[in-house]
Amino acid sequence: MTEQDGQEELEAQLEQWRQYVLRRKELQPLDVDELEDHLRGSVDELIAAGLSPDEAFLVAVKRMGSLDELSREFAREHSERLWKQLVLTADTGGAVADRRSRRDLWAMVICAAGAVVSVKVPALFGLSLQDDSSFYARNFTLFALPWLAAFLAWRRKARRPVIAILVALFALGAVAANVYPLSDTSQSVVVTSIHLPIALWLVVGLAYVAEDWRSSRRRMDFIRFTGEWFIYLVLMALGGGVLAAFLFNTFKAIGIVPQEFVSHWLLPCGAAAAAVVAGWLVEAKQSVVENIAPVLTRLFTPLFTAALLAFLVAVVWTSHGIDVEREALILFDLLLVVVLGLLLYSLSARDPLAPPGLFDKLQLALVVSALAIDVLVLLAIAGRITDEYGSTPNRAAALGENVILLVNLAWSAWLLLTFIRRRKPFAALERWQTGYLPVYAVWAWIVVLAFPPLFNYV
Repeated sequence: MTEQDGQEELEAQLEQWRQYVLRRKELQPLDVDELEDHLRGSVDELIAAGLSPDEAFLVAVKRMGSLDELSREFAREHSERLWKQLVLTADTGGAVADRRSRRDLWAMVICAAGAVVSVKVPALFGLSLQDDSSFYARNFTLFALPWLAAFLAWRRKARRPVIAILVALFALGAVAANVYPLSDTSQSVVVTSIHLPIALWLVVGLAYVAEDWRSSRRRMDFIRFTGEWFIYLVLMALGGGVLAAFLFNTFKAIGIVPQEFVSHWLLPCGAAAAAVVAGWLVEAKQSVVENIAPVLTRLFTPLFTAALLAFLVAVVWTSHGIDVEREALILFDLLLVVVLGLLLYSLSARDPLAPPGLFDKLQLALVVSALAIDVLVLLAIAGRITDEYGSTPNRAAALGENVILLVNLAWSAWLLLTFIRRRKPFAALERWQTGYLPVYAVWAWIVVLAFPPLFNYV
C-alpha cells in the first residue's frame, strides 16, 4: 500500500466514524467537529510515532473509547473489519504473518495428533476406558496438557531451562498419578483426579509466559488465555456431542451400531485434541478488541450475586447448616472458583485508569457474599473433622482449598473497597490476583504428592 492509498483509506475511515457519530441527534455538527479534531490529532501523533494509518486510526479510536461513549461503541461495532484490514493486507508484513499462521497451524496439528496418540497408548498395554476408568481419570490431563504446553512453548520460543522445567513437572505429575498403590474406590484417587489438572494447568501457564514468569502483566495474560481456552473448549465439546449423536443415529438407521467407535475413539481422542486446538484458537484470535470471557463476566456477575445473596438469606431464614459430604464440598468449591473466575476475567478486561463505578460495587457484593459462604463451609468442615468423623483426604483437601480461597477473597474484598473509596489504585488488585497464582500451584502439588501417603492411601 502506497502512502497516498493509506491516506485515502484513513480519510474514508474518518468519514465513516463521523457519519456514525452524527447519527446521535443530541450532538450538533460543531460537537462532532471538535471530536474529529481530537481524533485526527491522536492519529497524527501515532503516525509520527511509526504506526501505519490503519493502525493509528484503530488505536486512536480505542483510546477515545475511554473518553467518549460514542467512540467506544464505534470501536466495538467496527473492530472486526478494522482488525481484518490490519492482518489480511497483501504487503510484506501480511506475508510474514501468513507464513507464521501456517506454521502455527501445522504445529497445532502435530501436537493435537500427539495428544490423540497419547490417549490410545495405554490400550496397547491392555488398559481400557471401560475397565480401567480410575487410571484414565487420573491420567487424562497428562495425555493432552503436555502437548498444549509444547505448542505454547514452541510459539514462545522457550529456552532450554524452561523446557527442562516443563518436562520435569509433567514427569512428576505422571509419577504422582501412577506410583502410589491406590484402589479404585480410594478417596485419594478422587483428590488426585481433581488437583492434578490444576497443578498441570499452571505448568501450562509456565509454558505460556516462558521467561516472563515474574511479570504480573504476563500472568494476567495467562488468566485471559484460560478464560478464552475454556470457552472454546466448551463450544467444541458441544459441537462434538452433536457430531457423536449424528454419527450414532445415522449409522444405527442402516443397521450399524458404532458405539465402540464413538465411545472409545471419537470422544476421548476428540477431547484430547480439542485441548490443543482450543489453545491454538485463542492464540490465533488474541488481537480481537473484545473477547468472549469479559462479556460473559458482565452478564453473569449480577446473576451470581443475586443467587449467592438469596442462598445466604435462605441459610439465615432456615438456620440450616451446610452439608459437608463429598458432592456438596465439590459443589461449594466449584461455586467459589466460579466467583473467583468472574472476578479475574473482569479484572483482565477493565481499564486500569477508569474510575470506580457501579459494576465495581456489584463485584464487591459478589466477593463478600462468596466470602460469607466460604466461612460457613469452613465452619461445617472444621466441625466434622473435630467430631467423631475425623479427617479424610476429601475433607482435608476441601479445608485447605477453602482457607486459600478465604484469604484471596478477603483481601480482594478489602482491595475492592479501598479502590471504590479511591484510596488505592486498581493495579493493586491486579497484582494481588496474579501474585496469588503460585499459591494454587503449591497447594495442588501438595495434595497430589503428599496426601496419599499421609492418609495411608485411603
